[in-house]
Amino acid sequence: MTTSALEAGTARRTKPSRAPKPKQPWGSPATYFIALVVIGLTLAPVVYIVLGGFRTNSQITTDPAGLPHPWKLSNYTDVLGSSTFWTEFFNSALVAAVTTVGVVALGLMASYVLARYRFRGRGLMFALFASGLMFPITVAVTPLFLLLKDLGLLDSRIGVILPQIGFALPATIIILVPFLQAIPLEIEEAAAVDGCGRLAFFLRMVLPLSIPGVLTTGILAFVASWNSYLLPLFILNSPESFTLPLGVQVFSSQYSTDTAKVLAFTSLSMLPALLFFTLFERRIVGGLQGAVKG
Repeated sequence: MTTSALEAGTARRTKPSRAPKPKQPWGSPATYFIALVVIGLTLAPVVYIVLGGFRTNSQITTDPAGLPHPWKLSNYTDVLGSSTFWTEFFNSALVAAVTTVGVVALGLMASYVLARYRFRGRGLMFALFASGLMFPITVAVTPLFLLLKDLGLLDSRIGVILPQIGFALPATIIILVPFLQAIPLEIEEAAAVDGCGRLAFFLRMVLPLSIPGVLTTGILAFVASWNSYLLPLFILNSPESFTLPLGVQVFSSQYSTDTAKVLAFTSLSMLPALLFFTLFERRIVGGLQGAVKG
C-alpha cells in the first residue's frame, strides 16, 4: 500500500515535459551576405545619382565618391523651375496612366473569357498570349514604326500608348487568369439563381475578388511605361511630346558640361516610378503569390 501510494504521489508531482519550440530557420550567413551584396550593388548607383545632384561639378571632379560638402540645392531647384521638366513630366504621367488603364481593362476582360469560358481554341489562344512574352519590343520597333506611320500616329502620345498596351497584355493575362480561375463556380451559380447576369457578375463579383491581381498588373504596367525609352525614341520627334526618359537624354546633351545638374534631372525623373514601386511593393508580391497559388 505504502509503495503504491508513493508512486501515485510521485506521478502527480511529475509534470509532462513540453516539446521544445522549433527554432526559426534564419538561414545561413552566406545567404544574407549575398543578399546584402546584391542590395548594395542595386542601390549604389541610385544613391550616387541622388547625392550627385546636391554637389558641384568641382566636388564631383575632385572626389567622385564623396558626400556633398556643402550641400547645393540649386541644381534641383533649377530643374523644378524649368517648364521643360514639367511638360515632360506631364507627358510621362499621361502616357503611363492611360497605358495602365488600357492594360488593366483589356487584360481583365480577356483573362475573364479565358478563365471562365470553355470554347474551342481556348488553350491555343492562351498559348498565343503567353508566347508574346518571348518577343521584346526591340524586335518590333521597325514594323511598328512603319505601321504607325501609315496610320498617321507618329509624334503623338497615342502612338506610344497603343503599342505599350499591346506589349503589356501578355504578362497581364498570365497573371490575371489564375486569379479568375480561383473564383468558385458556386458563387457564379448562386449569382445566376439570384438573377445576376454575366456582366453584373463580372462587375460586382469578379472585379472585387481580383483586386490583388489588378493592382499588381497595374503597377507593373505603370512603372514599365514610365521607364520606357526605346519606343518613344522612335515615335516622338517634337520636344513638346517628349517623355522624361527622352528628356533626360536631351538634357544631358545640352548640359554635358554640368554633370551635377544632369544628375539632379535624372534623379527627379526616376523618383516618381521609384516611389510608386516602393509604396506598392507588397501589393506586387502578394499579387504574384496569388497568381502562383491559383
